[in-house]
Amino acid sequence: MKRYFHDIIIAFESILTNKLKSVLTALGIIFGVAAVISMLAIGKGAQQEILEQIKMVGVNNIVITPIVEDNTGEGEGENGENGKRKQSKFSRGLSLLDVESIEKIIPTVNQISPEISLNSFVMQFGKRLPAKIIGVSEDYYDLYNLELDAGAFFNDFQEEHGIQVCIIGANIRSKFFSHVEPVGQYIKFGSIWLKVIGVLKKSNVSLTSFENTGVNVYNDNIYVPVKTMLLRFQNRALVNTKMMSESISMFRGFGRISIRSSSPSQNTMANYHQLDKIIVQVRETEELTRTTETLSRMILRRHSEVKDFEITIPELLLKQQQRTKDIFNIVLGAIASISLVVGGIGIMNIMFASVMERIKEIGTRMAVGAKKSDIVVQFLSEAILISVTGGFIGVFFGIIISKLITKLSDISTIVSPFSVLIAFGVSAAVGIIFGYSPAKRAAEKDPIESLRYE
Repeated sequence: MKRYFHDIIIAFESILTNKLKSVLTALGIIFGVAAVISMLAIGKGAQQEILEQIKMVGVNNIVITPIVEDNTGEGEGENGENGKRKQSKFSRGLSLLDVESIEKIIPTVNQISPEISLNSFVMQFGKRLPAKIIGVSEDYYDLYNLELDAGAFFNDFQEEHGIQVCIIGANIRSKFFSHVEPVGQYIKFGSIWLKVIGVLKKSNVSLTSFENTGVNVYNDNIYVPVKTMLLRFQNRALVNTKMMSESISMFRGFGRISIRSSSPSQNTMANYHQLDKIIVQVRETEELTRTTETLSRMILRRHSEVKDFEITIPELLLKQQQRTKDIFNIVLGAIASISLVVGGIGIMNIMFASVMERIKEIGTRMAVGAKKSDIVVQFLSEAILISVTGGFIGVFFGIIISKLITKLSDISTIVSPFSVLIAFGVSAAVGIIFGYSPAKRAAEKDPIESLRYE
């Protein structure tokens, strides 16, 4: 074993003697390892972001949202896709009655919550900033995995009687209550004063671009009981009922019903839905598709066959996005791995050239008693030292590149110990695989011919 240690020392001295050649030989390994680590970091970051998004949209959630016609009558209006006039039918839109029916009728439903949102301004201590208020039920916080940092959730009495209480997001707390404890304080939204009873924990994930797929961005939101929202702020069902009464009066006077009015004032009331969203959670992932189909048929019947809603499954959308990203990352990882193979070929070529340059040295060592195994260990050690050193440098550059990617492009990257071990292990394996052949060729040289080589 001691003699092999001496062979390694000789290999190390040879590398130091030819510094420039050794560095150029290691470049392929350095770039390959750095590329692999940075690509795996991008993939890990994307995976973590998707997992955070799935957590925030809630596991096994189905989101029902209204379809609202624009004020110009374009899109799905009285005329269908084929230019045929649709028969006018009345739909009450998404309402609390739909929520109650879903909860009672569909057995696969685990939890359900309505959602009504309204944008306005928040006022407190002389500050006035834009914010969103959202009316929800008690189950909402479980559906979206929301946790409290302080205070308590709504109780049954507050929900049932529409009490003017609220739970605020972390950003609302930092903007309005940075120096005081918010629980027990009052905050004004629009013209209504609300008592703060709870503060949500802050989310460090930026997910604004995913809000349309059901991801809840809640740091800037204010939450109130859904009945508080309907009683104190906004209840579009009252407008819808008024339109229906006017239509019935028109029927009695003119013998027909016209649900849609051409007057500009009523066109602004195109959103007749009481709710902006219904979030339904099923018990098992396998029940998502079946429950979605059942929900679609049920709500369609309740809305007089008017397709004024759409149903999405955010978790499945995000998982599909994850699969797309995984394929993309595999391609990038494969391309980066090619650099390692090219680096290994470079090591093999340089080592073959090194064998030809040092034939006399090989002959001299073998003439004074070195065995073939000594020559193999010497040249193999040289290749491994180059690749391992290149691997260390590549790991360093890979981590730096990953940090730069996050800083410059706002792409989340996570360098995991596993990716470092994989990249470093591959670089060491490259040294062994591509260094063995030149080392074996050096050991097979005839000592006499090597000494006479010019």
